[in-house]
Amino acid sequence: MHRVGSAGNNANSTRPRKEKRLTYVLNNSDDTKHCAGINCLAVLKSSVSNGVDYLFTGSRDGTLKRWSLADDVGSCSATFESHVDWVNDAVLVGDNTLVSCSSDTTLKTWNCSSDGTCIRTLRQHSDYVTCLAAAEKNSNIVASGGLGAEVFIWDIEAALAPSKSGDAMEDDCSTGINGSGNSLPVTSLRTIGSSNSISAHTSQSQGYVPIAAKGHKESVYALAMNDSGNLLVSGGTEKVVRVWDPRTGSKTIKLRGHTDNIRSLLLDSTGRYCLSGSSDSMIRLWDLGQQRCIHSYAVHTDSVWALASTPTFSHVYSGGRDLSLYLTDLATRESLLLCTGEHPILQLALHDDNIWVATTDSSVHRWPAEGRNPQKVFQRGGSFIAGNLSFSRARVSLEGSTPVPVFKEPNFTIPGIPGIVQHEILNNRRHVLTKDTAGSVKLWEITRGVVVEDYGKASFEEKKEELFEMVSIPAWFTVDTRLGSLSVHLDTPQCFSAEMYSADLQIAGKPEDDKVNLARETLKGLLAHWLAKRKLRLGSQATVNGDVLSAKDISARSLTHSRVEVDGNAENDSVVYPPFEFSTISPPSIITEGSQGSPWRKKITDLDGTEDDKDFPWWCLDCVLNNRLPPRENTKCSFYLHPCEGSAVQILTQGKLSAPRILRIHKVVNYVIEKMVFDKPSDSVNPDGTFAPPLGGGPLQSSAVGDGSFRSGLKSWQKLRPSIEILCNNQVLSPDMSLATVRAYVWKKPEDLVLNYRVVQGK
Repeated sequence: MHRVGSAGNNANSTRPRKEKRLTYVLNNSDDTKHCAGINCLAVLKSSVSNGVDYLFTGSRDGTLKRWSLADDVGSCSATFESHVDWVNDAVLVGDNTLVSCSSDTTLKTWNCSSDGTCIRTLRQHSDYVTCLAAAEKNSNIVASGGLGAEVFIWDIEAALAPSKSGDAMEDDCSTGINGSGNSLPVTSLRTIGSSNSISAHTSQSQGYVPIAAKGHKESVYALAMNDSGNLLVSGGTEKVVRVWDPRTGSKTIKLRGHTDNIRSLLLDSTGRYCLSGSSDSMIRLWDLGQQRCIHSYAVHTDSVWALASTPTFSHVYSGGRDLSLYLTDLATRESLLLCTGEHPILQLALHDDNIWVATTDSSVHRWPAEGRNPQKVFQRGGSFIAGNLSFSRARVSLEGSTPVPVFKEPNFTIPGIPGIVQHEILNNRRHVLTKDTAGSVKLWEITRGVVVEDYGKASFEEKKEELFEMVSIPAWFTVDTRLGSLSVHLDTPQCFSAEMYSADLQIAGKPEDDKVNLARETLKGLLAHWLAKRKLRLGSQATVNGDVLSAKDISARSLTHSRVEVDGNAENDSVVYPPFEFSTISPPSIITEGSQGSPWRKKITDLDGTEDDKDFPWWCLDCVLNNRLPPRENTKCSFYLHPCEGSAVQILTQGKLSAPRILRIHKVVNYVIEKMVFDKPSDSVNPDGTFAPPLGGGPLQSSAVGDGSFRSGLKSWQKLRPSIEILCNNQVLSPDMSLATVRAYVWKKPEDLVLNYRVVQGK
């Protein structure tokens, strides 16, 4: 399991609270496929003969998908997008409800036949939720377990029921219990889905709280429940199988025998027998009535991560880290290698006479399994008797007696797409180089969310060196690839530190010296659809510029800063420029949390305009709606400008100068030319001997920022334009270099930058 940092400090923390983050996930052009490993599977059989069956898959890309299965064709009929981290498990409850759990610490319930609508978000866990279990004949009961050493039993009907008063609560429930004593919401019932308003909040039925099965001291990785829902088993890093009464949450039995983490559990329909798979490579069969292990099966050579049994509980299918799928007769101990793959097996799901296999790859394969009559497979030969100690199976493997798989190829595959596993942010801070699981190297432009170059199976390191540019732009975003895609994170105020000139961005119709804030324009591009729908909704109340935010505390929080910068260049500027237009064919998804602290995820084209300050970070809305940027650091560069040694040329300025970091050296050349002094005019000198006005106050942006022509009043011979070179550390600087680039790559010292100028003869 991967770990990610918390979204914010706890309410009891004495440290200043970190502002909410906004993340956008760049989606591949083929959104009908998963781009990361498949953690879970669930098969929904049609209730009518010859009807369409459905397969639900939950992925490390944070989404679930519904596949329509007909005539050996698997088509994606819906994407369920709301979780903001890995989907770890999913179970079907009743006739039409899907329950999923995630590393985002939540459970979510979905309408199986919907277009991806999340019904409820259930909060109780303090850490990743890793596993679920459901009672097949009791559609109300679902159990959840996670890394917080917690097991909860949920009455789904009670959790989903509206409150008797019918009043919607403005905030999520603020009371809750977790293992570390932190304050967490009990159950967030925010309706978050691609077809719902994020702002629609529904209260919990009388403050519903699930039953807690208390007793685990370490992480829980596996759960199982019998058909009636009156027996629950759990396992994890404590290496024991615990048996619970889910009606009360009380412990009844603790079974010892495994020597490593328990990763998978199964119960028969009656609840008498239990199967467990462990990282010690063993499968054990327990008789819960006798409270002991009655058989152990040494079939695998590595961790057992997935188990599935035939309906009669006579045979077990098992898979895991050794990439192999085995079928074992629990009574005779006869075992058979069905198939081997290229990726570790994470979960199994029987479907008639076939079995679906989920792995760390983004594709899902279906293999023949003869689930209704598994003895048919054994008639093919090649079986062996499973040992009862793990080292015996490993020894057989080492002696060259590895079984030959019965099946070479799956009989059906639902393909995924390669996930990104390596990335490098380039120095221009607009491009990110990536490499995926297929070895393809691509160049992404993150301000538009598109691939601008596909290099195929090239060397990542060689391409990185080839694309190196000697430019220095502040790190205004961070990136990770844990979802198999590029997730771009924006944090305030750091994200507003990077600027470029409109000329460098090739924005037509905008003065070339206008400074463009990269984060502000990116946010405008991401929220363009939201803004358009918001203005339609507000009608005449919405103004072209400076919409009033609905939350009073946004303005109050803005005023708490020592200064609030208004982007003057953005006045009356609502257009999205081409370098910041995001695709509507494969739109990115936004991940963030609002004032109520509940994370959500939604495609930018699915935002309906009703989302407000309860859903978006206040600083994001303040930027997009009011053109206000928070206080920023490092937007200016201080330096000294001195003549080269032996130069007779002087300029009319003294002391330290200041200019924007993005200022080009050719502007400094213009400044030197304008301020060259042969006959020093007294009206240009302040009483303290410095040039008026100081460089940071405007000359590089006004009198010297244009074409370098001289002020009126200079003598005619001074208008002859000399050739000037700017040097740093005795290196002649390119006119296109920025001050930031010079400081980073040429000066390389912590103290203030020193530039030298000289007249070049004969040019």
